[in-house]
Amino acid sequence: MSELPRRAVHASTSVVPLAWLLGAPWAYIQGFLVLACVVVAAAEALRLAGVIDHWRVFSKLTREYEQENPAGYALGAVAMALVALAFDPFVAVPAMFMLTLGDPVSGILSSGDLGMKQSWVMLATFGFCLAIASLLRVPVPAAVAGAAAAAVADGVKPVVFTYVVDDNFSIPVASASAMWATIHLL
Repeated sequence: MSELPRRAVHASTSVVPLAWLLGAPWAYIQGFLVLACVVVAAAEALRLAGVIDHWRVFSKLTREYEQENPAGYALGAVAMALVALAFDPFVAVPAMFMLTLGDPVSGILSSGDLGMKQSWVMLATFGFCLAIASLLRVPVPAAVAGAAAAAVADGVKPVVFTYVVDDNFSIPVASASAMWATIHLL
């Protein structure tokens, strides 16, 4: 499986948080993400039940461990919707960009293997995510906390009962939670 097409698809989902930056009402972004979750959940349920096959595209854009479990794209859609519904856009949007841009950058720098990523890759991911949060005017302590959470979520992929905890879910949830907690604790 080639990583470049996967990374390009990943980055293309930046249109969701970008839409808010370009003036789309937050309620529209939330509604779109909820609708996307419904569509993705139905598609994944049908795929996992063996009713449909996502054509040849699915096999080219997913990893081996996703064949029998919910795929990363579905987990990313769910996580982005959760973050959009749970947090204001000033926290949710940077967290979404940490997933849609930070994860592909990290993936290009690393081997793509499961397990813990190399320290320098995690440090680069932290720096990239910190830049995202800083550009979006997240207060520095919260930006640092969010970037650190994203780097750890991206760099460590634990396996729980043979199920890989996918970073497409953990990156936005962990980074948004860390930013929100830091802002509200300071």
